[in-house]
Amino acid sequence: MPKFIFNLEPVLRHRVLVEQERLRDLAAAQAEMVRLQAELKALTESMQASARDMKANHLTGSLDVNYLAAHRRYTVATQRQGLLLVQEMARQQRKVDEAQRLLAEAAKGRKVLEKLKERQRDRWATEVHRKELAELDEVGMQLTYRNHSERTGAEGASA
Repeated sequence: MPKFIFNLEPVLRHRVLVEQERLRDLAAAQAEMVRLQAELKALTESMQASARDMKANHLTGSLDVNYLAAHRRYTVATQRQGLLLVQEMARQQRKVDEAQRLLAEAAKGRKVLEKLKERQRDRWATEVHRKELAELDEVGMQLTYRNHSERTGAEGASA
């Protein structure tokens, strides 16, 4: 039986590789987003712990104004850092969205070629089947002709 050959197989392999690369890009963008989220969470937890410590230990008895001022500076700096992280997360989310879009495009391109390959394989298989049936029909016709010739030859020889 002949073998199916898809002429665009190198293009299909290339599109599969492009899709895998886009998938890696998306994973890297998502990993960076997770890192930023973890950093923001740690920053928030640090601020909350500092606020709890301030309330529990430094707001009773005599007040240390220098400590309160330092805590306020820490809080403002931490809030500023948190705002920068949120802005970075927004930029990273745009990168994730773009990576998802590129991955979807790559997958679509691969699927189009796979569908084309499938259709060509189906047409090829239909054609091979048609040729095999034609060959079997031809063999059958030849056998019938031979049998008929042998019968008529045998009948003519006996008469």
